[in-house]
Amino acid sequence: MPTTETPAATARTLECALSGPATVKAGQPVEVLFRLTNRTSAPLYVLDWHTPLEGIRNNIFEVTRDGTEVPYIGEMMKRGAPQADDYVTVAPGATVEGKVDLSRGYDLRQPGRYRVAFINRLMDVATDKAAVPPAMGEFREAQVTCPPFETTVTP
Repeated sequence: MPTTETPAATARTLECALSGPATVKAGQPVEVLFRLTNRTSAPLYVLDWHTPLEGIRNNIFEVTRDGTEVPYIGEMMKRGAPQADDYVTVAPGATVEGKVDLSRGYDLRQPGRYRVAFINRLMDVATDKAAVPPAMGEFREAQVTCPPFETTVTP
């Protein structure tokens, strides 16, 4: 039986975490681990677009170096309507993870202190598997709170 939870309520039931290395040498990969945990008693269906669950295919992070914005320089993917296989099922109490190399989308070659934050937006979250994918334009956007992390790039 589908639940009637709203996207705003769903966002409070998905716990988000972001982590990465404390330090890294300039020019080396900067692996970021993104985790979503379902704190409900029912499965949730999350569109992986614009999240690290699908990789870096758009500007999905806010990155600063010593307080200055680092612009996104990676690929920008255009898409049609999502398909059912674009959704990740997050079972009750389970966690899904996505690992990405931040340096594939952002220039991290300069030494400094970097702050990395996820944009805190999931394009579509459903509580009923039969409701994915929705009709185009009928996404159930959800905000998640994902604390940022910091890393230091050394020469």
